Parts: sequence; structure tokens; C-alpha cells
Amino acid sequence: MLTHGTTVIGCVREGAAALACDGQVTLGHTIVKSGARKIYRLYEGRVLAGFAGGAADGLHLFERFERQLEAHRGGLQRAAVELAKEWRSDRVLRRLEAQLIAVDGTQAFLLSGAGDVIEPDDGIVAIGAGAPYALAACRALLRHGAEASVAVAVRHALEIAAEICIYTNTTLYVEEL
Repeated sequence: MLTHGTTVIGCVREGAAALACDGQVTLGHTIVKSGARKIYRLYEGRVLAGFAGGAADGLHLFERFERQLEAHRGGLQRAAVELAKEWRSDRVLRRLEAQLIAVDGTQAFLLSGAGDVIEPDDGIVAIGAGAPYALAACRALLRHGAEASVAVAVRHALEIAAEICIYTNTTLYVEEL
């Protein structure tokens, strides 16, 4: 059975960063967990990272990513590039079914096993089943809404995604820098 179900969104704006995820995990057509936490603070709490995909795969990638952050003294861009190179070239890592997003106070990145290291133009990045909905909602909130903090924007974006995506629930976790 294929494991699905989560949405993770991150946003960086004016020196602030936030990352949010919902808690849903599904196996086939069944919700097996509603309160899974898929975002973590890394490198002395200065980097936030989240995963979508298989839990064991995502946690393995976090370990690798944290090692890269340590090796590059918290340099998010360099750690992201090095993880992507390692992920793409290692036969075992290439089989992992997960994506990562990571943010610090100035940058946001999406990383995948295909070697992608994508830094969005607007500082908003999302992965998982409800990513397109959360991304669109966050962009609209920040472009046309009141002067919301990034933490408020990612929370509201996930709430909107949960109204649309059956693989996203309203058990939300938000971390901010």
C-alpha cells in the first residue's frame, strides 16, 4: 500500500521564517494517524525543516541533512546542495520516497531525490498532497491580506488546504524563527 498524506509549507519574509505541517498520515484509503509531526528544528534551532513522504525515509533524510548543516556551520544553501548531491548519487538514498523543505531567516529550499534544490522567488515553498492549495493560499494571503506574520500566513494556508485536500487535516503544527 502506498503511504500518502501530508502538507508542509514554509515561508521566509523580511527576516522571519515559519514552517507548518498538518498531522495526517494515510495508508491507502484509510487515515492511520492524525497527529504526526513532520517539522523539526535543526542546527541549534536556527533551521526549520519538514518532510512529506514515507516517515522512515523523511527521518533518514533529516539525519543526513543535519550532518550537512553541521559540516557547513549552518549554511543552509550549501547544506541543501550537498544533501541533494549525496541523495542523487547514493543508490540507497535515491530510493527514498520523500521530499524536504528547509528554511532559515533568509532562505527557503525544496529538496528532492532527483537532485532538485529549488529556492522559490517569493520565499514560499510547499510539499505534499495539499501543496498546491497551501502554496496558492499563502501567496494570496501575503499579497492581498493584512500584514500577517509568516507564522499566521502558513497556518491559514494549511487551514485552507485542509478544506480542499482529503490528505490534509486540521491538526496543525507551526514553528517559527
